[in-house]
Amino acid sequence: MIHRLVHAIDVFAGHLAAIGWTAVALAAACHLAKMAVRTRAWRNIVAAAYPSSRVRWRGIFGAYAAGAAANAILPARGGDALKLYLAKRQVAGSTYPRLIATLAVETLVDLVLSVALLVWALEQNVLPGLDAVGRLRSIDWSWADRHPIGALIVLLGLLAAAAVTAVVARKRVEHLVTDLRAGGAILRRPSLYARRVVTWQLLDWALRLATIYWLLRAFHLPADAHTTLLVQVTQSLSTIVPLTPAGIGTEQGLLVYVFSGKAAAAKVLSFSVGMKIVLMTITVAVGAVATALMLRTLSWRRALEAAESSVSDARSGADPMAETVEARDA
Repeated sequence: MIHRLVHAIDVFAGHLAAIGWTAVALAAACHLAKMAVRTRAWRNIVAAAYPSSRVRWRGIFGAYAAGAAANAILPARGGDALKLYLAKRQVAGSTYPRLIATLAVETLVDLVLSVALLVWALEQNVLPGLDAVGRLRSIDWSWADRHPIGALIVLLGLLAAAAVTAVVARKRVEHLVTDLRAGGAILRRPSLYARRVVTWQLLDWALRLATIYWLLRAFHLPADAHTTLLVQVTQSLSTIVPLTPAGIGTEQGLLVYVFSGKAAAAKVLSFSVGMKIVLMTITVAVGAVATALMLRTLSWRRALEAAESSVSDARSGADPMAETVEARDA
């Protein structure tokens, strides 16, 4: 994977002179607008979850930007803890479970549209390796068939452990369920959800596709609705299992496949790397500024350590920020 990525960067460097920089600038503007629009939706979800608290859009935007920047340079979505940590600092009395629930609500429209696009791509037969699904081995249950008594003992042990855990952690579970329900409060008001969340997220997707369109134009690839949607599908698939920062490597391979016969592989690789560089540069720059303003530090490591420590303390039952959360930084 590293060898292919280095090759793709070399190809991109060789195509720099041919890039349409006006189209790149328009793509960058669309990407910035997308970040602003997306955070408006999240802010409205958080505001519904905390009706008695003041939730400023600027604070939510800063938290999202910082987390997105960390995710752009770290694998396995390491910036999500930073996003939650900063959002918690912006909303008085907030808790991690409830904020996590708001993020889950925020992904509903993304999930529906991503699945719809994936189904469309499958019907178009434009994705590689779909025949491999049929060759996957089934789960092996033969051990349980051969040792029914042992399997029963294991099952009873698991049920007993679950029962003991439920009794011991009953109060914490009750609080957790309450927080999770409160995080999805806006879903119980469908008209408000449609007006203040879905509309913003549909605009987010329109700007997302506009960004891809202008980048296709910038690298002189076929820029139409079909190819724009194909690129979006590859982006979604490359981030399903985020083993590399921003899905680097996986996306390049998918793009070369879906553009096979439509454009030279060198141009596709140049576009793929160029798109990553443009979007990551903007995201990291905005996120770095947000982190510096909100945490008074330029150290990503210090910010992430503080975020992970705070989330870990909350999971263990100790929340040192519970009484010191303030919204003044918003």
